[in-house]
Amino acid sequence: MQINGKEYRSLWYEDDALKMIDQNLLPYEFEIKSFTDHLEVAEAIRIMTVRGAPAIGAAGAYGMALTILNAPDEKFRNHIRKAHGTLIAARPTAIDLSIGVNYVYESALKFIPDLSYTRHVALLAAHEFANNIVRECQEIGVLGSQVVPPGARILTHCNAGALATIDHGTALAVIRQAHREGKNIFVYVDETRPRLQGAKLTAFELEQEGIPHAIITDAASGFYFWKGEIDMVITGADRICLNGDIANKIGTYEKAVMAQVHDIPFYIAAPVSTFDFACVSGKDIPIEIRSEDEIKRIGENIICNPGSAALNPAFDITPAKYIGGIITPKGIFEPSEAAQKVQL
Repeated sequence: MQINGKEYRSLWYEDDALKMIDQNLLPYEFEIKSFTDHLEVAEAIRIMTVRGAPAIGAAGAYGMALTILNAPDEKFRNHIRKAHGTLIAARPTAIDLSIGVNYVYESALKFIPDLSYTRHVALLAAHEFANNIVRECQEIGVLGSQVVPPGARILTHCNAGALATIDHGTALAVIRQAHREGKNIFVYVDETRPRLQGAKLTAFELEQEGIPHAIITDAASGFYFWKGEIDMVITGADRICLNGDIANKIGTYEKAVMAQVHDIPFYIAAPVSTFDFACVSGKDIPIEIRSEDEIKRIGENIICNPGSAALNPAFDITPAKYIGGIITPKGIFEPSEAAQKVQL
């Protein structure tokens, strides 16, 4: 990912610390924060210093590695078991978080009681998990670009870019690749209330790479569907079920319904870590409910009636029947068969 002409990942391990770009400050400020403790990492995930399913999966993996590196020899297993639960509980909807934490936890457990080697393996496993995500996202871009016609006008929702996935992106990996291939695309960027990940983060990434785009309000997409000015929709996902249902940022479901009504292809792009092979359907996905202040305030300013309650589900469920295809690093599949295909 390019930021001010320099290449970055959204998170990486350096000098015995996990480094993250603070996504809460973008696009107004650029700051890199350092974390050396799993409690700090869990809080960074909770308050969305890092966000996006694959990125929080990698953050969880490194948080688990930090725990194992720092855990005292005495009661070692108890210490890392407690940290394991703390990290997974930081955000409930994106399955990548528990997969990343478990990947490091289970890799390291195999080598106890050799604690020196256990610590070595934990960090290697975190690196491997993160690098696999980056590789898969690059492959998603190459494969997904095949379904993007020249001159396509693409709607995307939330941020499924390099910030959300360490590098390249999922939905934005497809968009980046199509742009690099000279397909003359244009991107409609949903603002994505209440935290404005589209208006702040997706727009920031597209601007940095010179990809033509415009921010629209969440409610304006229907207008552009009606005008015939949207050719396809591509979003990421936070969890994909066995039947092809997906969870993604709140507002995704209505975009999928509108796309079907207007006979416009709707695609999901995601790495293998976003598949939950134990989750049968969307009804089984836990939905994170966040603070009403995210809706009622911008900074310190109250923007609605102070005495009214606000409901703030962070995600919704898009049934498989509204999804035209799921773009993965292993191919583009029908939703109902995607979970099976990516395991082959």
